[in-house]
Amino acid sequence: MTDIGISQAAVDGLRHGFKGEIILPGNAGYNQARTLFNAMIDRRPAVIAQCADKEDVVRAVRFGQDVGCAVAVRGGGHSVAGKALVDGGLVIDLRRMNAVSVDPVARTATVAGGATMSHLDRATEPYGLATTGGRVSTTGIGGYTLGGGDGWLARKMGLACDNLLSVELATAAGQLVRASEEENSELFWALHGGGGNFGVATSFVFRLHELSTVTAALLFWRPERGSDVLCNYRDFMQSAPDEVGGGALYLTAPAEEFVPEHLINRLACAILVVYAGGEDEARKVVAPLLSLGHEGEFIAEMPYAELQCLLDDPPGYRNYWSAEYLDAFPDDAVETFCACSDDMVVPSPSQHALFPQGGALVRATANGPIPWRNSPWCVHPFGLWENSEDDEHGRQWVRRVRTDLKPWASGSTYLNFIGDEGGDRVAAGFGPKNYQRLAAVKAQYDPDNFFRLNHNVEPA
Repeated sequence: MTDIGISQAAVDGLRHGFKGEIILPGNAGYNQARTLFNAMIDRRPAVIAQCADKEDVVRAVRFGQDVGCAVAVRGGGHSVAGKALVDGGLVIDLRRMNAVSVDPVARTATVAGGATMSHLDRATEPYGLATTGGRVSTTGIGGYTLGGGDGWLARKMGLACDNLLSVELATAAGQLVRASEEENSELFWALHGGGGNFGVATSFVFRLHELSTVTAALLFWRPERGSDVLCNYRDFMQSAPDEVGGGALYLTAPAEEFVPEHLINRLACAILVVYAGGEDEARKVVAPLLSLGHEGEFIAEMPYAELQCLLDDPPGYRNYWSAEYLDAFPDDAVETFCACSDDMVVPSPSQHALFPQGGALVRATANGPIPWRNSPWCVHPFGLWENSEDDEHGRQWVRRVRTDLKPWASGSTYLNFIGDEGGDRVAAGFGPKNYQRLAAVKAQYDPDNFFRLNHNVEPA
């Protein structure tokens, strides 16, 4: 027996023909293999199956079915709730499956299920192509896309799932199926934001767009300027071109040359603009923001892949996040948002973020269970801190943001932005009609709820 209850004979059977690596408690590399970016999560799987290819994934799924253990699936491991790990069960770890193949003529990329945004961005960059990715390079393609896939380029290119052409999936029955508009179309609909409920995604095909460069502009103000800055930013975004992404946020100002000394390691208000284009054009577009009297400034043109790495989440911190989507952002909502910054853990890498939507998010024709895409604003309290003594402080801040902004909230939410907030929150994330339809797809492809360590939709 393993030290958590799965027989050695069963593990030996999994090893037979398995091309990747099987890691058990006590093996070299076990602790490293079970470490997530969220330091709050400390779980001990019985077996970690690091798959080398899709056949390994199928073997791992069948093993999980045979031994009757709980199964988690790990792509990038960025789930803030730690969905990529399970105590005493099996982790199907896809991170060795990270190849990306680009067809520059067809403008498509075929991406293995364990790739991160960095793998995709680095592969497409030489061709002057890209698609919407997460806001950092370390996000796993799989969970990110299956949850919908919002990011800096979404106003220009749509969500990641809007650019999804097909998915190869290992089902709970241990079979490989392909889903696209023409094949298993109802499953394909569910994979446009329905999460990891329906199987293990072994590969994706994405549509790519021309993108030779981006410009990042990060501007800083004292926190007491926040209400004025955010009202101006709100008004600016109402007519901003689709090329403008980014957000407004409160954060601990970093110790960088472009940050004035009196702000360093203190709470600051900031505007981040990510512009899909060159610096000269970006400066013209964001001129109204540059006239607001900022005290710190970073503006640079760079490849998209470099931007993604520039903003990577620091590993090893304790994480707690949530989100609310707003149907409106009037002056009193602005004041409420700004007031919530008072409770942040400072100094820390935490961010009190406001993301604009619109553009291609509301124009996209891709069909899927994502009601939040139609809201004009997203509030994302993104809590990160170092010490466990700050856990209650950080959690209370995130909860306060949600509570205080609720008068303007739509009730729907992007499940990739939240932790374990209960089944009602999951249902709200999809809306009643979408949830019922997802439950029917779940019943077809996973009637026993084998894949349940996710923001789960139960079969019906």
